[in-house]
Amino acid sequence: MDHEHNNKERSASLDLLLRFQRLLVSKLYPGDCVGQVPSAYSPDLLGVGSLLKKYTALLCTHIGDILPVATSIASTSHRHFAEVSRVVDGDLTGILLPELVVSIVLLLSKNAGLMQEAGAIPLLAGLLEHLDRFNHLAPGKERDDNEDLAWPGIMGSFFTGQNSRNNEEVMLIRKADLENHNKDGGFWTVIDGKVYDIKDFQTQSLTGSSIL
Repeated sequence: MDHEHNNKERSASLDLLLRFQRLLVSKLYPGDCVGQVPSAYSPDLLGVGSLLKKYTALLCTHIGDILPVATSIASTSHRHFAEVSRVVDGDLTGILLPELVVSIVLLLSKNAGLMQEAGAIPLLAGLLEHLDRFNHLAPGKERDDNEDLAWPGIMGSFFTGQNSRNNEEVMLIRKADLENHNKDGGFWTVIDGKVYDIKDFQTQSLTGSSIL
């Protein structure tokens, strides 16, 4: 009930900021003109880019003030970290920042030149150290990092420090074996003389099978 009450209290101001943020992103999004890079950007477009930079600067200033204090309190205990995380999650840091970062990455992939003109990205880079210090306080951080870094082409024992190169465990795979396996619907690939099974990664990849 307290959580719902807090949501209602912050909805008016944060929803307005979130709508404004999405409006800026939508004005900069190229729409159907993907891949076409104009020789000169229109004054209106540059104006929106400048406005995005000012908005990002104000947001980063606020978050830069909040996170060091949050980190100081959260470092007291796991309980303090949980409470601070709940507060931060309902603040600008947890509501506006994640969507802004994703939006800027998307805009960067669509029109890198315009985003460089806008100059909002270096402002976000200034928050990395604050975010990193806060995230390092999270319980189970090392386990989560290992899970994020691990993918089907990398052995899990690499992160635990166990040696999996015992002679009994090494299997020799001939070129013909690899070709026959892939013809049957498998997805083995060779990197530096080692065979990796990336079949599971194929379903998660956004790049397509040809690039893999």
